[in-house]
Amino acid sequence: MSMLGTENVAGTDPLASMRERFTIPEGVTYFDGNSLGLMPRSVGPKVTEVVQKQWAQGLIRSWNDAHWRDLATRTGEKVVRLIGAGPGQVVACDSTSVNLFKVLVSAVRLRPGRTRIVTDIDSFPTDLYIINEVAKTHGLIVDAVPAASIPQALDVDVAAVVLTHVDYRTAHIHDMQAYTRACQAAGALMIWDLSHTAGAVPCELDACEVDFAIGCGYKYLNGGPGAPAYLYVAKRHIEQCEQPLTGWFGHRAPFDFDLEYAPAPGIERFFCGTHPVLGLSVLHNALDAFEGVNLQALRAKSTALTRHFMEAAQHRLAAHGFVIASPMDDAQRGSHVSLRHKAGYEIMQALQKRQIIGDFRLPDFMRFGFAPLYNNVDEVEHLVSALEEIMVNREWLVISGEERKAFT
Repeated sequence: MSMLGTENVAGTDPLASMRERFTIPEGVTYFDGNSLGLMPRSVGPKVTEVVQKQWAQGLIRSWNDAHWRDLATRTGEKVVRLIGAGPGQVVACDSTSVNLFKVLVSAVRLRPGRTRIVTDIDSFPTDLYIINEVAKTHGLIVDAVPAASIPQALDVDVAAVVLTHVDYRTAHIHDMQAYTRACQAAGALMIWDLSHTAGAVPCELDACEVDFAIGCGYKYLNGGPGAPAYLYVAKRHIEQCEQPLTGWFGHRAPFDFDLEYAPAPGIERFFCGTHPVLGLSVLHNALDAFEGVNLQALRAKSTALTRHFMEAAQHRLAAHGFVIASPMDDAQRGSHVSLRHKAGYEIMQALQKRQIIGDFRLPDFMRFGFAPLYNNVDEVEHLVSALEEIMVNREWLVISGEERKAFT
């Protein structure tokens, strides 16, 4: 029996008590933490404090009195442990797309004369959009190839490589150290997207000597819809970086109101405009859910949950046409599992009618996120049983004529 065996789960799961840190709607079984995390219980009171006290009463004084001014830096420092980074290299700001633009332009500027950006052809589309736009504005060429072919695509013309650590569809984990070494051996700079990593899959940016990284705040970090993202820049690069969005909060002395831009001396040079205080306050508070959490225990629980689901899917769902799209090897799998089925969208909607929430990605990927801070093995059993019943009862056929929802 695994540590998450069906009997005495609470007694064998060292993270069982963490579930109490979250608000879980009554009757809902939630497997979409890989897309939008649950709300930590502490967030509601914090929002009330920020809105009713800091803003309504403190007004503009709260930039000093409530320490809004350095909130983005302090929030970034809460992320460092989750991604294996040292202090002074991470800030929370902007969105994942904006942060990719900033670090990618910084990277290509550090490699003048090089003409190519290499990336995974199956990257999340927003990454590809940003990469292509950077290439267009800097006269560069994008080579989008299968991730496994990236090492063979590297040569002296490559300025940067952009790769997602955990694939958004399949949850395949790309070897951070191996890809980073191959990239740097060619003289290029390595940029990792950690959007499906932080908060579920520990990684070691400093130990792997990564150059840049980005990630979002609303998935496993539970920062709320549209939460600020974060970015990482290795300390050895910061002073040489010229990021392209030179807003006043990235200036070395914003309130000197100099007419010429001069970047801040540290990681704060990657700031742009005025910080979104409400969103940052939520994310800063939400990250407290990881306080006291052993990251190896977090990973062990994630692996056990996904393995339990995949083994059950093999034995109980394959006969209904489900195909597992995620790696069977624990070491190569992130914290979500994708099943493929020709009626995937309709089946996911049938699950929602039962108050079981996952998500769907075209063409036929049914994604189930297993957030180790709050999901448990009893929920996995409930999910598999529901999928069996939906197929036996043909409940998904009722959905086939309905208009497809915009957010899936």
